[in-house]
Amino acid sequence: MSEYVILLSVPGLRRQDLAVMPRLTALVGDGDCGDLVASFPGVTCTVQANMTTGLPPSEHGVVANGFFFRDTNRVEMWTSPNSCIERPQLWDLMHQHDPKLTAAAWFPLHSIGAGADVICWPAPKHNPDGTESLWCYSTPESLYPELIEKLGHFPLQHFWGPFANIKSTEWIVSSAITSAERFKPNLFYVYLSHLDYAAQKEGPDSPAALRALTELDEQIGRLVDGFMQAYQDPSPEYRGGGIKRGAKPLWLVASEYVITPVDHVSYPNRLLREAGLLKVTLENRREHLDLMASKAWALVDHQFSHVFVRDNDPAILSQVSKLFANQLGIAEVVAHTELDKYELNHELAGDVVLISTPNSWQAYYWWFDDALAPEFARTVDIHRKPGYDPVEMFWDPIAKGIPLDATLVRGSHGAPAREPNQRGVLLCSERGVFVEQPMADTDVADVVLRQFGI
Repeated sequence: MSEYVILLSVPGLRRQDLAVMPRLTALVGDGDCGDLVASFPGVTCTVQANMTTGLPPSEHGVVANGFFFRDTNRVEMWTSPNSCIERPQLWDLMHQHDPKLTAAAWFPLHSIGAGADVICWPAPKHNPDGTESLWCYSTPESLYPELIEKLGHFPLQHFWGPFANIKSTEWIVSSAITSAERFKPNLFYVYLSHLDYAAQKEGPDSPAALRALTELDEQIGRLVDGFMQAYQDPSPEYRGGGIKRGAKPLWLVASEYVITPVDHVSYPNRLLREAGLLKVTLENRREHLDLMASKAWALVDHQFSHVFVRDNDPAILSQVSKLFANQLGIAEVVAHTELDKYELNHELAGDVVLISTPNSWQAYYWWFDDALAPEFARTVDIHRKPGYDPVEMFWDPIAKGIPLDATLVRGSHGAPAREPNQRGVLLCSERGVFVEQPMADTDVADVVLRQFGI
């Protein structure tokens, strides 16, 4: 067992990437290494909930990166409150076992209100004039203002979208080191998202994706150096910690999912509209999705979508299933009653789930004429779009907006990991921590908790 565990959550990391990541290789080269298989759907919010609860979506309720709440007819993408995770997470289970155990949750999704002792997550302030001001939610509340004094604001514009780059990861690493020096939690979970961007935009084996590996490796090296020094400092502040001089943390590095090349895109909402099931309203000469009038519509998310059918009408369910049964790019059509096969059977899941082939992904578009697309379609707006939109990375500075060409995207993820090239990797700085065989993302929680005798 280890007294201190550092868990790095790294989307897009593959076993072969270690060949160009010398700092990461030096950290884990003598430790355990095994395949890590993302559960379906293999997307950020779901996989992070899987890894931190040890349970599948059918138990914790995070069925995608967004939710449709039928009782209020409301779509919510990339929600921040922790209340959407319906089961205890690592920090909760640690506290239940021993109240003296502490944990930090550094930039995982659904962080606001989580039970970790130390937290940081972007939470821009919405001003009365409609503008936003940079800010982060933190626990303790005074932590983020203190980080601002030392590091400046978290560069949110570099965390996602057309300006995403290593600057956001640099800030995350610097702030994590600062917080480790001060609090020295027994568990420090750090989300490092940098590999996500270039691999989706230009492809997982593109020159840009390879550069991202080098950039991330440098930051991992800086994190390792900073944490090793922080955890050797014998004078902790937080809860009287009882840190031991010379303490050596155990490092775990978990790939959330693998990004596969794509050369095709599906448009479920356009097909539903052509079938007369999806309805739109015209607002300021722009077409907006009409959830109240639609008999069926799709919340799309990378390589899958949840199709919601009004009143769970059996005839419409059958029509939807037949509509997508032989569509190019759609590998599987799963009725809600069959979702047990993916442990996705939850009340928030769609009535039908559409799964893409590994070379394809799904776009949320419902319009056929780009002139009628809603205003937010050409903007970086992750909350108003009823689905994930990677085209936001293709900002056109001349047009001052994003194009409406979903075929630009070159990488995606989320489909079931059936092939070896869809498997990620779980790495450890020591030998004998886990058996080197294929593991599910839900197994990560057990690996962590065993280190604390739980």
